[in-house]
Amino acid sequence: MADKKRVLITGSSGLIGGVIRNKLGDEYDFSGVDFNREFGFDTHVADMTDLDTILPAFEGIDTVIDLAAQAENTTEWPRIKENNLPSTFNAFEAARIAGVKRLIFASSNHVTGMYECDDPYAAIVAGKYDGIDSENIPQISIDMPIRPDGPYGIGKAFGEATGRYYSDEFGLSVICLRIGSLVKESYPLNIRAFATLFHHDDLAQLVRRCIDAQDNLRFDIFYGVSGNTWRFWDISRARDVVGYVPTINAESWR
Repeated sequence: MADKKRVLITGSSGLIGGVIRNKLGDEYDFSGVDFNREFGFDTHVADMTDLDTILPAFEGIDTVIDLAAQAENTTEWPRIKENNLPSTFNAFEAARIAGVKRLIFASSNHVTGMYECDDPYAAIVAGKYDGIDSENIPQISIDMPIRPDGPYGIGKAFGEATGRYYSDEFGLSVICLRIGSLVKESYPLNIRAFATLFHHDDLAQLVRRCIDAQDNLRFDIFYGVSGNTWRFWDISRARDVVGYVPTINAESWR
């Protein structure tokens, strides 16, 4: 039996890191880098803003899943500048130095969040579906211009740009996941989430497919969202490139 791929999760103690480890823990050899040491899990305790201290965690790693960030969408610019931007850049730089093959960057739907000020998206996130055909919603695709809805989204756009550079300049395989509404409960907590829910099972499937994707995948961006009836983010790229087919529909909780 082939050895398991070695996968490092930055910010491993957070919600998404915990879901990934819980769902995929038997498939890969996971380790983490985080402020907090977790009992029973191989955690390198370090600050992602300090490149020298995180480098040992990247040695011998096949794939990095970069989750390290102040994750609240309401995070203000000083914290983004002081923590998120250097943490993101250091993840890519440490991966380059260590010879990591692939980095999966946890981007966010907030990179394009301002589209939700426009119809039909504004109506959908408000639950006003009258006159809208759910099977013909114009999808927000990765080819459309970014429209961040705040400092957090700006920081994630920075991460996508950094990934593009490291892919082009150094040959690092980079996949950016614009993650939707992923919450501990894994069901819709508000009206918007009936369109934007990203169920834990679908997260695990997409991450698995990104880890195992062909070696020649150099750079791509996928929306991370479940197969919701009112979904307005285009997931065809993830389907065509890595075979992602979500199995959960938020309407199950309507």
